Amino acid sequence: MIEKSRAIVLHQLKYSETSVIVKLYTEKLGRQSYMVNGIRSSKSKIKMGLLQPLFLLEIEAYYKPGREMQRMKEFKLAAVYKSLPFDVVKSTMAMFLSELLNKVLRSEEPDNSLFDFIFHSLAFFDSMEKGAANFHLWFMIKLLGYLGYQLENNWSEKNVFFDMKAGSFVPQRPSYPKTPDTEESKRLSTIMGMQADQIHTLNVNGAIRTRLLEVLLECYAIHFDGIGNFNSLSILHEIYH
Repeated sequence: MIEKSRAIVLHQLKYSETSVIVKLYTEKLGRQSYMVNGIRSSKSKIKMGLLQPLFLLEIEAYYKPGREMQRMKEFKLAAVYKSLPFDVVKSTMAMFLSELLNKVLRSEEPDNSLFDFIFHSLAFFDSMEKGAANFHLWFMIKLLGYLGYQLENNWSEKNVFFDMKAGSFVPQRPSYPKTPDTEESKRLSTIMGMQADQIHTLNVNGAIRTRLLEVLLECYAIHFDGIGNFNSLSILHEIYH
């Protein structure tokens, strides 16, 4: 049968001289892999540029339940990014976030609230004029809640250490090697309390941003088995310092 759905590009890889396999997170079918035939041909009417990391699509594809690889019929942009593909900071962050999402979005079951969060957050990210360098910190914190690991923002003068395993703030510093100190924990609490349109008010330098990202990546590693290393991380650090 043919299914129509909105979708978010997670990853693509060359399959043959003219075709690619693209991994998408779809609104109706969760995570799916699609064969896109002929797109690398010079005669193709559809351009490879539409399959860049985190591009937002509307797809029409042949779908058979239980099949590991589905087949794409056609697709187009669901929203046109105005800055993300052309801004080096945003495009580098998109590489990192697509790698993250490719690792943690594992289910083929649809999740409308999760899809809507990612879709609308990316559209907002594209529109940001200030604070884009901090978007990934906010996004990673909020994403955990949609993935079933809601962080508790219970920071207080007593609960001053962020416990990455418990996902909350505690009085005594946990024994995990990368546990944030009191100042870093308070910054995480601040980000937890932010709405998307407040991200630009976060005032951190490159060193602090890198450290907070290290904490969040460790938090993800605790909750998601086999998350592994990130190929885009070194480029991200280089851009943001």
